[in-house]
Amino acid sequence: MSRVSIKARDDLPEMLRPLWDKMTTYGAFENQAGVMAHRAPIFKHMWSLLVDLAEEGNISKRHLELALVTVSLLNKCDYCVSHHAPKLAVQGVSEQGAAHLLDYKDHPELDELDKLVVEYSIAVTNNWNRTRDEIFGRLRAHFSEAQIVELTWRIALCGAFNRFNDILQLEVEQGVPHSQAAE
Repeated sequence: MSRVSIKARDDLPEMLRPLWDKMTTYGAFENQAGVMAHRAPIFKHMWSLLVDLAEEGNISKRHLELALVTVSLLNKCDYCVSHHAPKLAVQGVSEQGAAHLLDYKDHPELDELDKLVVEYSIAVTNNWNRTRDEIFGRLRAHFSEAQIVELTWRIALCGAFNRFNDILQLEVEQGVPHSQAAE
């Protein structure tokens, strides 16, 4: 059970209810959004950012979901793995493949660019202060600077979401298949 009560759409100020409706098109994140709704600026800015980035599609959904599932596996966030592994399945990586992303070097479902995204997600999450320039040369061969900035931000933000979800013990919404991130 969540350590903080979960608010509903009708608990938000009228002006934020359309954003709630847009948020639901992103996925079944009502528990997370309902906890964020305790502070309207957090709800407003986080969900505006996420839906705006999703609408722009600057990074492929496959690469974004690879990054988000990788970070969530590293941080052992069941909530995020449960929400993003199915999105990754839509992008062609099986449930079993998603569960083994951290073994990316010989992963049979990943191409070289996928492996680079996973490697970079691990670097941003675990080695941000020890990452060398070499990986950026490889990233630049496939991504624009705007894409690298967004990918880096989404990886770092996912880590923050992992911590937010876990410390407040957010439960996976009913109807979302529960996936274990922790071993």
